[in-house]
Amino acid sequence: MLIICLAGCGASDADRSVSTPTEFVEPTPTESALATPGPSASAATPRAATPSRTTTKASVRYVFPVDASNVAFHPTHAKYPATDVFADCGEPVVAVTSGAILETSLTDRYVEGAPDGPYNGGLSVSLLGDDGVRYYGSHLSKVRAGVRAGVRVTAGQRLGAVGRTGHANNVCHLHFGISPPCAGTGDWKVRRGVIWPAVYLSSWRKRGNQSPVAKVNAWQKAHHCQVP
Repeated sequence: MLIICLAGCGASDADRSVSTPTEFVEPTPTESALATPGPSASAATPRAATPSRTTTKASVRYVFPVDASNVAFHPTHAKYPATDVFADCGEPVVAVTSGAILETSLTDRYVEGAPDGPYNGGLSVSLLGDDGVRYYGSHLSKVRAGVRAGVRVTAGQRLGAVGRTGHANNVCHLHFGISPPCAGTGDWKVRRGVIWPAVYLSSWRKRGNQSPVAKVNAWQKAHHCQVP
């Protein structure tokens, strides 16, 4: 499994083609919720997409980000804290908790051999949970229609599909990062991940509800949104 992980984010990807550029979709304050929920979510009611930082711990529900049975992940990651979740391309990627979409990348802009930058993730979705934490998933093969900045989603609602876009070394997986929102959009070094997700993924996979809020708040207090 470690060999697979090292073959994921951050390695060469000579066999993958690059598609037409597009910009990140910036958030709007009041978009409607998606009308059709994912396989494990109930229907969402349209409302303003403003997450609540006063949400109680008991009211927050977390789910594993890939809705599939054949999934593996490793607790470590190259260069910075994050996790690569390995699953077949096309498997559903879902919202790990309820919240509002912050930004999406709808086209692969990564150029082979380019320095690390905001396009490493290829197609991606960034979600600001109602718990005040940002959750980022990238290397998607597609982003679900209607998933755009400002839209509210519920835990388990489908956001896209596992893929190998961006700097994925042609390996099907979901790059998963946890961070404080900081600048909200465009702060890619924070967005890609600042705390280790594996302990939370392990909990959510077993239908537990372990929250990263305390760890994220501690990181933000210590680093003031500056990546060491």
